[in-house]
Amino acid sequence: MNPADRVSAFQEALPYLQRFRGSTFVIKYGGSAMEDEARVDAVLRDVVLLEAVGINPVLVHGGGKAITRALQQEGVGSHFIDGLRVTGADAIAAIDRTLAREIGPGIARRIQALGGKAEALSGKEVLRARKLAYRKDGKAVDLGFVGDVTRVVAPPLRRRVAAEVVPVISPLAVGRKGGIYNINADTAACEVAVALRAEKLIYLTDVNGVLRDAADPASTIPALDPAAVARLKAEGVIAGGMIPKVDGAVGALERGVGKVHFLNGGTPHALLLEIFTDAGIGTEFHL
Repeated sequence: MNPADRVSAFQEALPYLQRFRGSTFVIKYGGSAMEDEARVDAVLRDVVLLEAVGINPVLVHGGGKAITRALQQEGVGSHFIDGLRVTGADAIAAIDRTLAREIGPGIARRIQALGGKAEALSGKEVLRARKLAYRKDGKAVDLGFVGDVTRVVAPPLRRRVAAEVVPVISPLAVGRKGGIYNINADTAACEVAVALRAEKLIYLTDVNGVLRDAADPASTIPALDPAAVARLKAEGVIAGGMIPKVDGAVGALERGVGKVHFLNGGTPHALLLEIFTDAGIGTEFHL
């Protein structure tokens, strides 16, 4: 970029910086973007930049591959049903340790090393849940210690946001009787965004948003509203595992979240390109 191009980029970003200053963005961070060291630093550097310009990022992280490795080390197998990890009593303690003691604190330390302020929070501190009642093909399926979020305890999150500290939340929750539940990270991020009345809920995924043609990564649909979602589901464009993700996005909008974005977390500076440029790079959901 020559100097004029750099100035033009700043000018393009200016109205977005003005509009979103003071807003809360909930970012779900997971998938392959968490497995590559260079990608991790790139994503977290952008999170630090968001905080530096007056936006309040709240991070909800996954950790599927790290959990699988931890369970393997303890001789516990991994079994999934429709993308949900079946979580037995022999697995929940290892998942708790991996998420709340390893991944979350590690992300917070890296944000701090990049000049930001962050604090790892176990989801047990802010999420309440009951056992997920799951059905497949009309039959009840026992997923073990997998939970359905019933409440978000928002004050601890709001205090950290007010102090300009990035909360880094693991997808765990506590039940009414004190039991620990494993929560789908997409669901946890959605519930946190609704509770905080977030301006944006951003999912960093492994694909370039919602694709018109699943075989063509360049066929990203830039914007969708609920009517367009219904039409694309009927046409089979939105299908399979994308259906619950998209339904969750629409549900978040209907419950007060400003906009929802699906981005490829492996794209360099995906967050900045989506938020601060006119074109964007992912799929934006809006009412």
